[in-house]
Amino acid sequence: MKSNDTRKNIIQVGASLIAQKGFGATGLNAVLTKCGVPKGSFYYYFSSKNDFGLAVIDTFAEEYDAKLDRILTDKTRSCIERLQVYFSTSLETMTNCEYKEGCLIGNLGQELAGQNEMFRTRLNTVFTAWEMKFALCLAEGQTDGDINPDLDPHDAASFLLSGWEGAILRSKVLKSFEPMERFIRVFFEHCLRPS
Repeated sequence: MKSNDTRKNIIQVGASLIAQKGFGATGLNAVLTKCGVPKGSFYYYFSSKNDFGLAVIDTFAEEYDAKLDRILTDKTRSCIERLQVYFSTSLETMTNCEYKEGCLIGNLGQELAGQNEMFRTRLNTVFTAWEMKFALCLAEGQTDGDINPDLDPHDAASFLLSGWEGAILRSKVLKSFEPMERFIRVFFEHCLRPS
């Protein structure tokens, strides 16, 4: 396996284990055993477990950014339809993992934001970038007349992201997509509807 491929594999396997168990409970030995990589090689790619954790965050964020861009800038759909696609894709992902994983960034935020300033800062940067993408989509929907023109798109994007992360958490706890569906219904019916 090429050096870059090995690093990507460690990150990918690590992200999957962290999504299921959390960062603190994910041991490097478990990651490396699953990857078939010797422990000494880990330090060729990462200076520490924290460095590895930041790489997991950055890689996940980069992939999720690309997904958001594909969905939220799709000019063949209205902004409302784009948001519906985003939510339905997230519901499908949550159902496929049987409510065990949720959002990796949200999980890490809950686990690490109060413990490690470096992680808190990086996670906040990721959430802020996602919020901006939603705000741009919402503003475009206002221009098209599909979304309440009195709504502040940045406030709505912040509400969307915070509410959605909370709904994902509740769905994990209940092992049901009902909290996510309820959030979607309230968001579309009471937040976005033109007055």
